[in-house]
Amino acid sequence: MKSSLLCLAALLVYIYTDPGFASDGTGARLLNQVNFSASLTTAGQPTEKELALIAENDYDRVIFLAFSNHPKRVPNEDVIVRSLGLQFIHIPVDWDSPSLADFETFAAIMQTAPAGKTLVHCEVNFRASVFGFLYQVLYADADIDDAMSVMQSVWVPNDTWQGFILRVMNEKGFDYPAL
Repeated sequence: MKSSLLCLAALLVYIYTDPGFASDGTGARLLNQVNFSASLTTAGQPTEKELALIAENDYDRVIFLAFSNHPKRVPNEDVIVRSLGLQFIHIPVDWDSPSLADFETFAAIMQTAPAGKTLVHCEVNFRASVFGFLYQVLYADADIDDAMSVMQSVWVPNDTWQGFILRVMNEKGFDYPAL
């Protein structure tokens, strides 16, 4: 128990002190930024300026999980990200009906070129934090309680997303302690 608490404390220190990148020299962060690991960061919609900073801070790819018609979208984000030398992947995940196929597509992409840094984003880091949680638990052997704490630092999933987590975890043979 003591070692679990120390591990969780160290993880939370990492999450809240690692700036991921400094956007203005002050250690500013992306909207709702969460660092699940050294190679996986999730966040809300970055601005065009933040996309350039992502490239400057050694990210290799950007995965976008929302639809491209949301109010804070960056027009031509795919073109901008690719012009910065990063891979851009768009998996439009329906807010009201996320699917197992959406997550399986995401997981397959994450398993390609695993050595690089990936930013996964959506509008405000709700979809992305759930996908990050699931990926860390199912594929990166993260402790479920630690990964859940990271996800819950952004939000506690609503009924739709709780059901989605349960479906994915059950499909992969994991017990999920519903909130």
